[in-house]
Amino acid sequence: MSTPPRLIPLLDQFDFARERLADRLTGPVVDSGNGTAVEVGPLTDEEYLWEPVPGCWSVRRRTDGPGPRATALSGTGDWGRDTAPAPHPVPPPFTTLAWRLSHLSELLALRADHTAGTHTLTRDDYRTSGDAAGAIAEFGAAATAWRNALLAADDRALDTVGHSTYPHGSDPEDPFVDIVWWVNQELLHHGAEIALIRDLYRSRHA
Repeated sequence: MSTPPRLIPLLDQFDFARERLADRLTGPVVDSGNGTAVEVGPLTDEEYLWEPVPGCWSVRRRTDGPGPRATALSGTGDWGRDTAPAPHPVPPPFTTLAWRLSHLSELLALRADHTAGTHTLTRDDYRTSGDAAGAIAEFGAAATAWRNALLAADDRALDTVGHSTYPHGSDPEDPFVDIVWWVNQELLHHGAEIALIRDLYRSRHA
């Protein structure tokens, strides 16, 4: 099946943002945006779980329980991500790099399943990693699953309302092409947030 022409620029944007975030997490270099290679070290476990300010939401061992103002740890397995039922705390807690990367990977994995998979996975099924290497692998697998779901979409699917049945967004009410655009924005802005937290961690003793 050929890729619909209007999907191609969205795929290119997704691939660019994915590669840039992956490089930013693993090194040894990342494109500065103008073609200049900037050295960057691989993400460490300490940095992955670093809490820049008091009261952060993060990824925690389930045996330790949720963090400040959180009421639960989402997902399955030994680690979970701080969460609370809506309405969420105001002002919202600062979220760590681990929280943001886990959120992004879960979003991609669940949307892929609700687009071209079983249409059954929930947040309770998602397994969050407690270490940097595991989290990076989870992101790679989730991004690949989402991209494969996109490659299976034809023009009719792009115009179909509810082609994705992901229950934690506007997917059941919006044409699929709008969801594809939105997921790109999620990847771009969370990728930028993660990059900034890496910069702050590197400069924390300056």
